[in-house]
Amino acid sequence: MRIAVAGSIATDHLTTFPGRFADQLVAEQLHTVSLSFLVDTLDIRRGGVGPNIAFGMGSLGLRPILVGAAGADFDEYRSWLERNGVDTQSVHISETRHTARFMCTTDQDHNQIASFYTGAMAEARNIELKPIADRVGGLDLVLIGADDPQGMVRHTQECRTRGYAFAADPSQQLARLEGDDIREIVDGAAYLFTNEYEAALIETKTGWSAEEILTRVGTRVTTLGAKGVRIQRKGEPDITVGCPAEDRKADPTGVGDGFRAGFLAGLSWDLDLERSAQLGCMLATLVIETVGTQEYQLRRSSFLKRFEAAYGAEAAAEVRAKLS
Repeated sequence: MRIAVAGSIATDHLTTFPGRFADQLVAEQLHTVSLSFLVDTLDIRRGGVGPNIAFGMGSLGLRPILVGAAGADFDEYRSWLERNGVDTQSVHISETRHTARFMCTTDQDHNQIASFYTGAMAEARNIELKPIADRVGGLDLVLIGADDPQGMVRHTQECRTRGYAFAADPSQQLARLEGDDIREIVDGAAYLFTNEYEAALIETKTGWSAEEILTRVGTRVTTLGAKGVRIQRKGEPDITVGCPAEDRKADPTGVGDGFRAGFLAGLSWDLDLERSAQLGCMLATLVIETVGTQEYQLRRSSFLKRFEAAYGAEAAAEVRAKLS
């Protein structure tokens, strides 16, 4: 399958302040606050839902097509993704803006002061999918993840117009999107990805019941945190898949993106929904055991051994035949 992954492209700049923010704030002067914190560490990590998902798919041996907008500072990030199996030729490069950036300082009490710079992400609305489809010989599925809201709506509309199957994955942008836009993004999706809270938020904002949503999408995929994932299709029994045992919990950031990468890889390999979900849960486990959304390493023998321990020999044999 030729799968395009559309979503935000960003870098995270994480710093640590050894003191307490509260000790630096003068209650009577908050209306004129002016502070500068001398930080001890700076950790720059690659992020954004688009690259996170595409990286995971690349780790499994696929060649996903990344669709998104970045700045002229994207060269190093591009090189990293290409080395890890991601097609980045269709990333739009802004002439005036830097790549989106999350800047966060954490104090010793784990309080945080942060800013998010949208930057080039705002230009995702200018990306047309047809030239991308023409370049790669067609698109079998377009995952539309959290990105510039107008860009998400435009990509969904173009998928409908041109007949591209699409997966709706609005995630973090649900708080920003209004009901009309959410209905536009969800209606007709081959797959709808959410966690439990996002599933409820979609129902609240659209006014659609859970049953009505199942009539409007092909497959509803709801992640359940440590409990795994639930897959629903109209008129069919629910499928519930649990998570493999974790070696440790290092950082939950990007776990959902890891699941989506594994699930989409399973679909690309023509595995059934249950097996695809198992593959997604196994990859998500690697993410939670690692600090950073793209810092894990997929070692085939270890991956398959853990997969078999979690889901059985028959399941592992199916994945073994596909995993390069």
